[in-house]
Amino acid sequence: MNNDLFSLREAEIFATLRTIAKCDFVLIGGYAVNAYALPRFSVDCDLVLKDENELKKIERLLIKQGYAQAKATAEAAYAGSFSRYEKVLANGFKVSADVLISRVTDRMTGANFSAEWIFQHASKKVLRGKTITETLKVRIIDVDALIVMKAVACRSTDIRDVFMIIPHLKDADWVRAEIAARYDLHDRINKLVSAVASKQFKDGLAGVYGRIDPTVFEKHQKALKALEPT
Repeated sequence: MNNDLFSLREAEIFATLRTIAKCDFVLIGGYAVNAYALPRFSVDCDLVLKDENELKKIERLLIKQGYAQAKATAEAAYAGSFSRYEKVLANGFKVSADVLISRVTDRMTGANFSAEWIFQHASKKVLRGKTITETLKVRIIDVDALIVMKAVACRSTDIRDVFMIIPHLKDADWVRAEIAARYDLHDRINKLVSAVASKQFKDGLAGVYGRIDPTVFEKHQKALKALEPT
């Protein structure tokens, strides 16, 4: 996939976020990571809402923007109450938005994060594009809460994201407690640390974020160790 298509998708996501800016939502997932780390490409835009009333408002705006409701695939990261909206761009290329209502449920672990918890741990932040010179201020999940969500899920993408944002960690004790409340803490931390130590991880990281300076890599690896239980 060439950079023109990536730029097209990113420009559409930014335009969509501007369109729904007055609605009550929190941005999570890959685009939230971009508020704290080197911007990376993200397939979906993930939004969390408190209730169905807010969904109706956002749905009207998305449809006006050219989106249509789509069926979520079995590979979706989330389970529970959410709606996917897709828009077809050039050459059949699609952009999508996953709108999660009331809670976020990780499909692999069954862990739940209430919308109340997500809104409580979110604030307005600047979002920067990777392939476009645009910035946008939206409500984004706070870095510690984002680390919790991604550490619990612990897919390859989540592990890369945790590694990239971990230097911004503010309260390791709180993060550990929130992970432990939803899943086996030692299992998740061991999975993170062991994955980062592998050569495959470095190769995968470079493929997503570009070459990472060895000194920077070491700094992030050291920061990750702060999550290890004492």
